[in-house]
Amino acid sequence: MSKPWVELPLDYRPSANEKFMSPRQLEYFRQRLLAWKKQILGEAEATLNVLQIEQLGEPDLNDRASNETDWSVELRTRDRQRKLIAKIDAALRRIDDGDYGYCEMTGEPISLRRLEARPIATMTLEAQERHERQEKVSRSG
Repeated sequence: MSKPWVELPLDYRPSANEKFMSPRQLEYFRQRLLAWKKQILGEAEATLNVLQIEQLGEPDLNDRASNETDWSVELRTRDRQRKLIAKIDAALRRIDDGDYGYCEMTGEPISLRRLEARPIATMTLEAQERHERQEKVSRSG
C-alpha cells in the first residue's frame, strides 16, 4: 500500500464546502476503497479456510444436500465480490488518473452523497437512471 497523499483527521468527511475531489477527498475515497477491498479479501480467505476444513461428504443425504446448497450460495456471493474487487480496482485507478468522482457519460461531478453510498460509482444518478432506462428499452425491443 502506498503512503497516503495527505493526512486525514480521523473524523474527516468530504464536504461540499471544499474543492471537489481535492487531495483530501481523493485520499478519503482511496482509503475507503482499500478498506472495502481488504474486508472482501478477508471474507474470501475465511470462506476458503472453512471450505478446506469442513467436510462436504456428510453421510446423511439431507445434511449433504443442505451443506452443498449453503456452499453454492456462499460461492456465488464470493463470485459477486470478485467482480466487486475489479470495480474497486478500477475506482482506485481512476483516483490515480485524476478521473475519480466524475461521470463517465457526462463528465459532471458525481455527488459526494452518491460516492459515499457507492464509492465505485462511475455515473451521476441522473446518467445512471438514463442508462438503465435505455438498457431496459433495448432489452424489451
